[in-house]
Amino acid sequence: MRSPPEPTAGHPLPLVSWWQRWWKRQTPPLQDSVAMLVPMAAVLLFLAAIVAAFWYLRAEELERERESVRRDVEYAQQRLRLRLLERQEQLMRLARDASNHEVDAIEFTSRAESLVSQFPELQAVSWIDDRRVWRATYASPSVPPAQQHMAGDLLRPGDIETHYALARELAQPVYSQPNATGDRTAPLQLHIPLFDQGLFAGTVLGEFSVDGLLRYGIPPEVSAKYAVSLLDSTGKLLAGTTTNSRSPAESRPLPWAEPTNEYEVPVSPVGNSLVLRAQAWRTSLGLIGNGLFWLVAALSVLTSGLLMGTWRHTRRRLAAQQALQAETNFRRAMENSMLTGMRVLDLDGSISYVNAAFCTMTGWSEEELVGRKPPFPYWLETDTELMNERLEEEIHGRALPGGFQVRVRRKNGTIFPARLYVSPLVDAHGHQTGWMTSMTDITEPTRIREQLSASHERFTTVLEALDASVSVAPLGSEELLFANKMYRAWFGSDTVGHLGMVAQAGAAPSPSHGNDLDDVDPLAGLPTDALTAAQLANNEIFVPHLNKWLEVRSRYLTWVDGRLAQLVIATDITARRDAEEQAAQQADRAQSASRLITMGEMASSVAHELNQPLAAISNYCNGMMSRIRGQQIDTEALLGALEKTVKQAQRAGQIIQRIRTFVKRSEPNRTPAEVATMVSEAVELAGIELKRRNVRLNHYVAARLPTVHVDPILIEQVLVNLMKNAAESIDMARRPPARRTVELRVVPRRVEGHQAIEFAVQDTGKGLAPEVMERLFEAFFSTKAEGMGIGLNLCRSIVESHKGRMQAENLYNGSEVVGCRFSFWIPVDGAPDSVATDDRSPDWTATGQPPAAAGKAGAGSSIS
Repeated sequence: MRSPPEPTAGHPLPLVSWWQRWWKRQTPPLQDSVAMLVPMAAVLLFLAAIVAAFWYLRAEELERERESVRRDVEYAQQRLRLRLLERQEQLMRLARDASNHEVDAIEFTSRAESLVSQFPELQAVSWIDDRRVWRATYASPSVPPAQQHMAGDLLRPGDIETHYALARELAQPVYSQPNATGDRTAPLQLHIPLFDQGLFAGTVLGEFSVDGLLRYGIPPEVSAKYAVSLLDSTGKLLAGTTTNSRSPAESRPLPWAEPTNEYEVPVSPVGNSLVLRAQAWRTSLGLIGNGLFWLVAALSVLTSGLLMGTWRHTRRRLAAQQALQAETNFRRAMENSMLTGMRVLDLDGSISYVNAAFCTMTGWSEEELVGRKPPFPYWLETDTELMNERLEEEIHGRALPGGFQVRVRRKNGTIFPARLYVSPLVDAHGHQTGWMTSMTDITEPTRIREQLSASHERFTTVLEALDASVSVAPLGSEELLFANKMYRAWFGSDTVGHLGMVAQAGAAPSPSHGNDLDDVDPLAGLPTDALTAAQLANNEIFVPHLNKWLEVRSRYLTWVDGRLAQLVIATDITARRDAEEQAAQQADRAQSASRLITMGEMASSVAHELNQPLAAISNYCNGMMSRIRGQQIDTEALLGALEKTVKQAQRAGQIIQRIRTFVKRSEPNRTPAEVATMVSEAVELAGIELKRRNVRLNHYVAARLPTVHVDPILIEQVLVNLMKNAAESIDMARRPPARRTVELRVVPRRVEGHQAIEFAVQDTGKGLAPEVMERLFEAFFSTKAEGMGIGLNLCRSIVESHKGRMQAENLYNGSEVVGCRFSFWIPVDGAPDSVATDDRSPDWTATGQPPAAAGKAGAGSSIS
């Protein structure tokens, strides 16, 4: 006896050995029975499995049929809904035009006729105003005359009137429920409210044929597979066909009969008042009457032997299929995630493939595009000829490598710009099968480019319209980067004028900056600080060949190509310069007039002052004549009397000469002057008026004051005016003799860190009211009845022309005003221009006090 073979991997030899041993122990009849029953049992089990599988597959089939019906009905419902929404949008657009008074009744009827003829499901379009009057209407010729409305009729009570009121109340489109009356179904009505400036202005009524909606709104592939019908809210058939003519309540199917495969869904946006139902035409024969069952039962015996042989082969193919499916899904996911639209044309020009991005851009689905031949639905009608030419170039391989720009129309009618790139589509064998086109939406780049172009146009228009010359030129080059119209009119199209203005402006002193050479690089002519922080430089120059004065402003900037450039703006200020010269001449005349007025007011005091030396001269002469006649005078006495007479005559001459010098009109002459001399001459002139008003003058001039560079006559005019006004203020206040005092103080002070001389005139009058203080230095403003209002204004102008400032303030003793103080300061020689600015309201807080030694060393006097 041979020993049993050793067990190997994958072969359960112990079980086989046990079966062999058991089989050998059985009798031959039993072996025959087992040999027959075991295959039969296997076949029965297989048949049982087949039956169970058929029942299961039948259930799955029914479920798939129900799912297919549901999916197709929902797809048909979406198509029908989209069609209703499109018609609703078109009617709303017509309603909006009617609300805006852009269409009248005739135009409305014409547009309604166009809509009715274009869309067969639309039976009639009407316009009902806010008074319930049919203003305009158009109905399809298929509508019976009894159901048509006439313009001018009044809206009768009924469904239309009810939904008219509902649309007015809800202020939004309202659908009415269609009802089957007699042999004809009532149309589906859509009421769209009209509003004029927020007020209800009527409705636009659209009437849809229910049968037309079913016929044209349901896809043909759905109508071919199912019995499609439209029902009302009660389940009554409005349009379409059904597999069961009886109502659902009357239909009693047999227990063994399979239920009708149908699905119902309400039509949006109409709502539950309109229901879409689809019933499958064909039903299964059942399991028992299915010949396929018996065929499978017969073939199952034949195929059972083949199943095991093909099982391994199926496993290998399944694994390859799963790998291929995974690769396909991966590539499909990449295509769907792309933002670039992809389109494939075959060699005949038909669309064979589009990706999701292409469908998203155009709004057309893949089913609507694949297989289409030109003209494609996303082409513009006006661009059809151009697009055909582009397509011919594309098919014949003449497309531009850089692509070309086209206009694409979306399904909703909007248009956007796109750029197309074309390349040949080659398969794995190297054969060209078509053309691959990629499309990119360039709406945003186009918008940005148009905005930049419009911005550049506006910028150029503004610069060309300027009354000033604008030019830009790079440093170290004679290239003119930009020049506006005014520059070209003045200087032409080269940089001669630009460089000439820069050179002349650089040589002229800047009115806003000093001439310190440390701030300028003499080699390059550039500021030593950072160019980005360089301030705008202003200069006024005269251009001989234009015979114009120009204000030149320049600054440095970085040009668009990164080069350093200089911007120069030149403005014609010839008229302003002429006006300034005339104003200066008028100011000189006003100053002379002011001095004449002052001396006119002081005429009586001057006459009284001259009367004293003239009377003394007369007395001396009469006395000498009497003593000479009586021979009572000797030579020494005569000489003494003559010397006194000469002194009195000189005094009178000095008074007259001082007055002539004061009132004589002359051009401003700024010369180095001593402060003490100017003060003494002003005190001598004003002292006459103060004596006449019985006012005592105390003046103090600090010692060792520096020389100032001024026009002495103008400064004396200011002092005389201030002292004269102080005396008048005291006289008007009717102060007692003890308080009739004017004090003049001249002391050094520091203003903004620079040396200056301060002149202050203080009186003991009633001071200035707040409203007077605000307008004190205005021209032609005066508190005196006979005043002209030019004295203080001229004084301020004189002081500011000397780069100084003037102020006035009241003096207080507690809450009582005890006087007023007028003061002004003049910078000494060497003070920079920054000391005097154009600010009319400077901070007049004291910035410096005279040194203590100055009070001891100063010179003072008193006039009463």
